[in-house]
Amino acid sequence: MVTVICWFLERLKEAGRDFLPVIVVVAVFQYAVIGQPIPDVQEILVGAVLVLIGLALFVEGLKIGLFPIGESMAYNFAKRNSLFWLLTFSFGLGFSTTVAEPALIAVADEAARVASGAGLLPPGGEKGMEEYAFGMRISVALSVGFAIAMGALRIIKGWPVQYLIIGGYVVVMMETLMAPREIIGIAYDSGGITTSTITVPLVTALGIGLASSIRGRNPMIDGFGLIAFASLTPMIFVMAYGVMVFGIK
Repeated sequence: MVTVICWFLERLKEAGRDFLPVIVVVAVFQYAVIGQPIPDVQEILVGAVLVLIGLALFVEGLKIGLFPIGESMAYNFAKRNSLFWLLTFSFGLGFSTTVAEPALIAVADEAARVASGAGLLPPGGEKGMEEYAFGMRISVALSVGFAIAMGALRIIKGWPVQYLIIGGYVVVMMETLMAPREIIGIAYDSGGITTSTITVPLVTALGIGLASSIRGRNPMIDGFGLIAFASLTPMIFVMAYGVMVFGIK
């Protein structure tokens, strides 16, 4: 029991060290710039404690569960020497972890509401907004699935990541010239909201495990870069979705 308590306190200490800069910034600006005491201090303290506990448990869960399972599955797929199933798993992992991402749901719903208010969506009320938001979520999830599959293929083939990333951003710039203005900002933001708390550790573990299990691959050089694909392809897919909905500007 004592060992468990000591372990938990150590995890809280590490989480508190990471969370401390946020507390310092908020306190300094609240008192020095705004010049007012923090309202509802008790509620904020309770919330901060809950955040610390959640952060400590989450980080430890990543170390114990998500990273090992990601590396293990990548290793097993590589040993089976089945490219089809490896790419299918990579696509499914990217799609499933993105389609239910709360941040993506919130942004898609807000984008649908704003588009409807601006008269950009065809008449249909709530149903039209729901269809637009759902279509955006699916396009982003498909893009992340495609990105993770391409990233896994890159590791297997040994393709340089920088050339693929540069080529992807060239496509983004070309699409920006053609896509409707109403979708460009949303498309750029969609690249950030896909890197969620579940997607990042699983995808990173997948890349490292895959690079570690293939002869001639360096986990430090080849194992990373999947997250860059997951942030890049949503911009391409969402702008393409905008062209489909609104047409070329």
